[in-house]
Amino acid sequence: MKIKIGCVGLGTIACCVHLPQIKECGDFELTAICDIDKERLASVGDEYGIDPSRRYTDYHELIACKDIEAVDICTPNDCHFEIAMEAAQAGKAISLEKPVTLNAEEAKLLADTVIKAGVANMICFSYRYKAAARYARALVRKGEIGNIHHVDFQYFQGWGLEQERVPLVWRFQKSRSGSGALGDLGSHGLDLVRFVTGKEYKSVVSLGKTIVKERELMDGSGNMGSVDVDDYCNYMAEMEEDIAANFLITRLAYGRGNYQRMELYGSKGAIVYKLDEVPGVDELEICIRDESGEKIYKSVSIPEEYKKTQMQDFADIVNKKSDGLAAGIADGLINQTVIDKIIQSQEKKVWIEL
Repeated sequence: MKIKIGCVGLGTIACCVHLPQIKECGDFELTAICDIDKERLASVGDEYGIDPSRRYTDYHELIACKDIEAVDICTPNDCHFEIAMEAAQAGKAISLEKPVTLNAEEAKLLADTVIKAGVANMICFSYRYKAAARYARALVRKGEIGNIHHVDFQYFQGWGLEQERVPLVWRFQKSRSGSGALGDLGSHGLDLVRFVTGKEYKSVVSLGKTIVKERELMDGSGNMGSVDVDDYCNYMAEMEEDIAANFLITRLAYGRGNYQRMELYGSKGAIVYKLDEVPGVDELEICIRDESGEKIYKSVSIPEEYKKTQMQDFADIVNKKSDGLAAGIADGLINQTVIDKIIQSQEKKVWIEL
């Protein structure tokens, strides 16, 4: 029997990632969809063959459907908490976009509710599903580069540059997003470094700034509105076992699409993970002393076993056959807690302990 799933929020992340993967996954049946935009609801509904009676503008109605076993939540950040809480209390499995909530207080309450309800859950830290990242994790676990001393992580996008003329969408409003580049991109960096190294954060210090301070309102009036979130966020973290981690995060990187680079330096070698150096491609390099004593960075091929899609993993979680590498609600809480501490560091201009 296929798992009947409903999707709430039909924006870019749903239409470009979640829904295509749900369609490809043989374990899911997309049964219902929800969005406040009626035109988008109709368009997506037609594309995926959703019964018109199962196309909702109110998420309460979708969650109330008795046959829906899982809810995929792809809304803006300010809606995550209330939708996920209701879905968990209704006994539905939950797939939730990151960051989990607007702050750690909400995240803790949500985590407690999800755990008490005992529902299957996944937080969509999607870069855990890049095969290069999974293989890097395996190499670290095998001790291929020894004890890790340093991690350097970059995540660069360019769509927020002033000349791109992006209006005041929800990602630029703190009341709706919680933070800017930090929560949007930096949350991925925090999770990916933790995922690959297996180590936790101990303290953080950060600098974040708003460069484009006004953007055109979405109402077509031509008037400008204030941006109150960070365009870039640089932070350092002390991790367990004396690992020093540096993060450079921005939505103002000229010429960059979705560029990531993570360098891990250990006592016996180094690993470099790259995404989007070749558009859309994830790659891995490793440097280990060879038999001749040389230290040369070499590209490595990634075994097929490390390739898996996010929504297939969600299906496996619901079916109790996951490989254990997915992020769950506990990971989401840890991530949001670190984000809150980074924001505190920016405000106080000091190191903050976790």
